[in-house]
Amino acid sequence: MDLAFVLYPNLTALDLIGPYEVLGHQEGVKAHFVAETLEPVTADAGLIITPTVTFDALDRADVIVVPGSGSWQTPLADGVVAAWLRKVHPTATWTTSVCTGSTLLAAAGILDGRPATTHWAVRHALAERGAVVSTDRVVRDGSVVTAAGVSAGIDMALTLVGLIWGDDRAKFTQLVIEYAPEPPYDAGSPETAPAEMVAFARSAVGGFPA
Repeated sequence: MDLAFVLYPNLTALDLIGPYEVLGHQEGVKAHFVAETLEPVTADAGLIITPTVTFDALDRADVIVVPGSGSWQTPLADGVVAAWLRKVHPTATWTTSVCTGSTLLAAAGILDGRPATTHWAVRHALAERGAVVSTDRVVRDGSVVTAAGVSAGIDMALTLVGLIWGDDRAKFTQLVIEYAPEPPYDAGSPETAPAEMVAFARSAVGGFPA
């Protein structure tokens, strides 16, 4: 099973690494890190990731994972990722996104009229691009699975493990990575965080609208 993890400059590393750690260890998978060129890609906090294949060279994958970015307008504007998604999505078994990666799926026409989720700060932008926006942490519609912001990529990937390999394998994977979050604060969504903090976050996080 071929897994394609999409790379582009300034992606959010956890959007990619979370799903990779969940999916990359499954039996029979081969992970590809696909980008426009084979030059190293720098994530938004400085992590450097080396692609293994280019968009031109990889024309199919069983599973596609598209991470997001705080600077999500840039890959959206250059159109390179969306063009590749339009080519490979029709033959993929699963096409997925994490955080603002959903805007790239939308730009490729994959989310037209579909329910989908994204980071809370860009829900309106996703709606403007044709999706039926949900506030759920993970949304599945047919072969398309979208996850909300950053850490939700782990939930998405575990959901995918359950769909592909079964619930027991998903539970085993959850146990092995000790995914049992107990956050010290209840401020992980705009519904639970103080209003003034939500306003500050909108203004402070680069790329997100105020």
